Amino acid sequence: MKCKLKHPLRYYIKRYLFLAAGLAIMAFGVAFSIKAALGTSPISSLPYVVNLLTPLSVGTATILMHCVFILIQICILRRKFQPVQLMQLPVALMFGYLTDFGIWAIERIPCEGYLMQWVFCVIGIVLVAVGVSFEVTANVVVLAGEGVVLAICQVCPIKFGTMKVIFDVSLVVIASALSLVFLNRLEGVREGTVAAALFVGTISRQLNKPLGKLGEKILN
Repeated sequence: MKCKLKHPLRYYIKRYLFLAAGLAIMAFGVAFSIKAALGTSPISSLPYVVNLLTPLSVGTATILMHCVFILIQICILRRKFQPVQLMQLPVALMFGYLTDFGIWAIERIPCEGYLMQWVFCVIGIVLVAVGVSFEVTANVVVLAGEGVVLAICQVCPIKFGTMKVIFDVSLVVIASALSLVFLNRLEGVREGTVAAALFVGTISRQLNKPLGKLGEKILN
């Protein structure tokens, strides 16, 4: 018996291309946040610190972190883990490589003075929010970080929003601890991290409805 797809193949191709566009936008958002040097978003704080402590690039550290997140999901869900969620791996690879490309692409753009740092930080926040909205609109696979949160919510009586905050705070605490212990200073966590935590989700939610309508016209 042949396995039939729920939707035509072009339906999935369009959606994965839309997701890829979102990943590219999000990766450049991370790059601008790093360039701003006011602290990265919570999800990028740990890879950034690992980059400072090891020869690994931010993108490579991001890929490894996402692989760990996928393994955690498998351990938590076991038989309930859906094989389609393994698509998080190629998504992680793409996001990691795009992040390194984004960092390289804007490396020579000058960012001098505290005001300019905030300009770059705001650009980064907006780009990450737009990328997240693209990911939501594509509706094919989530990034591994969100996958872990969803997996925990499946086995524990806790709301997604609450668990996401706990998860993000945990990453920031780990990143802060590593930087303080091994670098004797706080890296990757500053006022920009707080701004990202406060505004990425808010901006993304505001964009979801208009982008969702536009996306559905393009994707269906």
